[in-house]
Amino acid sequence: MLSKIEAFILGIIQGLTEFLPISSTGHLYLGRHIFGLDDAGLFLDTMLHIGTLLAIFVVYQKELLYMIRHPFSKLSFVLIIGTIPAVIVGLLFEDFFDTISKSGTTIGWEFLITGAIMFWADGVKDGFKKLEEINYKDAFVIGSFQAAAIFPALSRSGLTIAAGLLRKLDRQTAAYFSFLLSTPAILGGIVLQSKELFTGSMEAISFTSLLIGTTSAAIFGYFAIVTMVNFLKKHSLKIFSYYVWALGSLILILQWTGIF
Repeated sequence: MLSKIEAFILGIIQGLTEFLPISSTGHLYLGRHIFGLDDAGLFLDTMLHIGTLLAIFVVYQKELLYMIRHPFSKLSFVLIIGTIPAVIVGLLFEDFFDTISKSGTTIGWEFLITGAIMFWADGVKDGFKKLEEINYKDAFVIGSFQAAAIFPALSRSGLTIAAGLLRKLDRQTAAYFSFLLSTPAILGGIVLQSKELFTGSMEAISFTSLLIGTTSAAIFGYFAIVTMVNFLKKHSLKIFSYYVWALGSLILILQWTGIF
């Protein structure tokens, strides 16, 4: 049974790591494993993702309302094009990635790869493009990086921010667009995973714990979005590379020794 404290902690993990470039799926896998909640699976992940989706709605309410009122605007089409790669990969390889996500055998390597991509992208010359200057090619390239993040410990935000930097977005815009692009990705993931609502995995979670976890994810997700957008104005992604390299190396050592 998921306790209230465990739900609160997992909500913090989801809220922070969804938008900090260190992989929410990878950290949630570790959190569930530590708490002995492996059977909670996608149902728990889905409800925590609803919390982070609420955070996005609050931060990006102006942009989202604009797209609702102007469905054929450039911003709407940019988000659609950026989402297409993830939709294709998700539909074609859902079972494959579900198996990988549950096994956790590759997450150590994936953390290392996330760090390497961010370190590489952070070294490119600072870009200049603002949100309104993002073109369809930029959106597709960034969306392709997002599609690669279907692997559990490849950070979606880390890869899309890195792709934004490579496409010459300025640092703040790269983070801002990354989080905006996560809206359809998270919403689509919730829809695809909603079948878990009708499986036995619900038995390990009480309604109160579920509410606490979702609320926690929403609050800390909001904090992470605002903090990360401001952080990248003047700071480097490399600090996050060092973190995921250390975490990935530790996981590989624990797996090699049979402890994990």
